Amino acid sequence: MKKFVAVAGNIGVGKSTLVKMLCSALGWDPFFEPVTENPYLADFYKNMSAWSFHSQVFFLTHRLKAHHNISQHLVSVVQDRSVYEDAEIFAQNLYLQGDIQQRDYETYCELYTTLIEFLPPPDLVIYLCASVPTLMKRITNRGRDYEKTISADYLTSLNELYEKWIIKFTLCPVLTVPADALDYVAHPGHLNLIVKKVNEKLTGKEVVFFEPDEVARAAD
Repeated sequence: MKKFVAVAGNIGVGKSTLVKMLCSALGWDPFFEPVTENPYLADFYKNMSAWSFHSQVFFLTHRLKAHHNISQHLVSVVQDRSVYEDAEIFAQNLYLQGDIQQRDYETYCELYTTLIEFLPPPDLVIYLCASVPTLMKRITNRGRDYEKTISADYLTSLNELYEKWIIKFTLCPVLTVPADALDYVAHPGHLNLIVKKVNEKLTGKEVVFFEPDEVARAAD
C-alpha cells in the first residue's frame, strides 16, 4: 500500500537531504520544494514587505498542486515541506511581522482553508527541529545567495511558530526528529534509526522520542 510522508521544518534544517536519503533507503519517489523556481524569492529576501504576498501565493499554489499530484501518485512518496507550513508558519510569520497586510492575509487564509479541505492528509509528517545556531550554520554552508540576508531573529520566529503548530497538528501522526543530535549525513546509523521509526509510525506503533542512548549507539 502506497504511503505519503511529508518532511517539515525550518529553513536550513536538512529537509531536502533527508527526503533524498529516505527515498533512496525506502525506494520511494521524492517531491521537492520549488525553491529555485519561485520568481519572487530573490526580491522577497531583499524587500519582504513588497513581495511577501506574491511569494506566499506562489508557494501555496505550487504546494497545493504538488499535494494533489502526490495523492494521485502510484507509488509511495516523501515530500519536501508540506502545504500546511506555507500558511500556518511562513504566511503567518510574515503577517505578524507586518510584511503582509491584514486584507491580503485574510484573502490568503480563506484560499488556503477552502482548498485544503479537498486534499487528503499525509500518512505521516516528519518534523525536523533544530536550534537557530545549527540552522544558521547549515544555511551558511550551502551558500545560496538569496539566503545570505536571513537573520537569526527571523529563524527564531519561525521556530516558535513551528513549535506551536506541531503541538496542535492532528491531521496525521507526527515523528519529531531532533536534527541537532541526529546527523544522518555523517552517520548512516542515524539514517537507519530514522527509517526504523518511520516504518514503526506507519505501521501504527507509538513512537515518541529519539532516546539519547539510541542516538549515541546509532553513531558508532
